Amino acid sequence: MKEKILITVKSYPTLSKKYAELVCTAGVNKAGQWRRIYPVQFRQLNSEEKYKKYQWIEVDLKKSTSDSRPETYQVAGELELLNGPLPTIDSWRLRREAFINKVEIHENLHNLIEDAHGNKLSLAVFRPYKWLGFEVEEVEREWDKKKLAVLEAEKKQGNLFKDAETVAQEFAVVKKLPYKFSYKFEDVRGKQSKLMIEDWEIGALYWNCLRNSKADEQQAVKKVREKYWDDFIQKKEKDTLLILGTTLEYHNKKSPNPFIIVGVIPLPHEIQQRLF
Repeated sequence: MKEKILITVKSYPTLSKKYAELVCTAGVNKAGQWRRIYPVQFRQLNSEEKYKKYQWIEVDLKKSTSDSRPETYQVAGELELLNGPLPTIDSWRLRREAFINKVEIHENLHNLIEDAHGNKLSLAVFRPYKWLGFEVEEVEREWDKKKLAVLEAEKKQGNLFKDAETVAQEFAVVKKLPYKFSYKFEDVRGKQSKLMIEDWEIGALYWNCLRNSKADEQQAVKKVREKYWDDFIQKKEKDTLLILGTTLEYHNKKSPNPFIIVGVIPLPHEIQQRLF
């Protein structure tokens, strides 16, 4: 089926033995229904297919047979970009109309987890009731050696129908983030959670800040904290929402909390209510 999808989720790239480097991509169709598009090797797309967040795309999709999560669809044809990203003018009016106003905004995390365990959903917009903190932890600085070895073997094996430059580009690997960024919060019933942020934007922000600070990691981390905690939360100028998504492994295992943060929505407060 061919659908128009507004892209709202682009995760930081991860490695897959089967598909090399992957980006979790998701969005909503014109009816506000969630679609997770898989697999997407984003950095290997040509320039005519590299979508941005809050940009409409049109793509042929079919329901995934290997991923039982209800929103997961496989790309079955070409991907076409439709215009540019929706602008943020007028307190995100166009983004609200196309996305925020069409999806349910959840406040009870227990109910969300129960729905995930019942395979009723695996993507949702969530509004924390109380923000508790923003945490940064050091993690492994290199990708899993076994996955890298598989990719390197495939790269060396080559492809008779592709030139060496094309093969090298397909197996290029993005740098792994050396830090894990997480939000701590309470839901409306007082349930406390700490969830990792896997949004593309927080990874890109870290690397940009690292370059601007002349490779000073602590300064880069400080700048990320200022953006995601001071600006998005502490200033109270935004109604910051989270897009939560389950990972396939923990969704299938029905883990106590299968969700991670796959998107952060720094929604500006509307200046005044509209008359119409």
